[in-house]
Amino acid sequence: EQPFRSLAAYGASKAALNLFINTLRHEMEPWGVKLEPCGVKVSTILPSSYKTGQSSNQEYWERQYKSLIHNLSAGLLEEYGEDYIHETKELFQRFAQSANEDLSPVINTISEALLSPRPLVRYYAGPGVGLMNFVYSYFPLSLSDKFLQRLFVQKKIIPRALRKENNINNININNNNNDEKIEK
Repeated sequence: EQPFRSLAAYGASKAALNLFINTLRHEMEPWGVKLEPCGVKVSTILPSSYKTGQSSNQEYWERQYKSLIHNLSAGLLEEYGEDYIHETKELFQRFAQSANEDLSPVINTISEALLSPRPLVRYYAGPGVGLMNFVYSYFPLSLSDKFLQRLFVQKKIIPRALRKENNINNININNNNNDEKIEK
């Protein structure tokens, strides 16, 4: 539900899934009324960050990185630069290593939703995800953006094409106050 840097495609896929689930909820609502007390209810469970699948497997990340470098067109590789792509891989790898291994908050939330006589439309499972939603929904955009920017990947390298365009050899983006330090 919130925009995180470097996760546009991932976020778009989750937003599409969320819209699909909400549409199902609306479509199933009339049937639920007719089938009470065992009506059909649809809920969304939004988990925080967890180690799942290959997310904490270093060899997996290295294979993905090599595959991307190998399959990326020469033009895109030139535009972004291998250093930009490498930094992104390192940031995701580091973030995945810090993700929670204990899935019990998600399992408990699923159980709560399934056993509830009146399930909620939306459940937040795990540390911080409810707070993120609150901040994003109720704070002014300038504050919620700063809050969210500090939570995920904090890139220091910009794509090579932007460095060339601005005649920049090196850039260090200080994400704490969004000031840019540029060395020419």
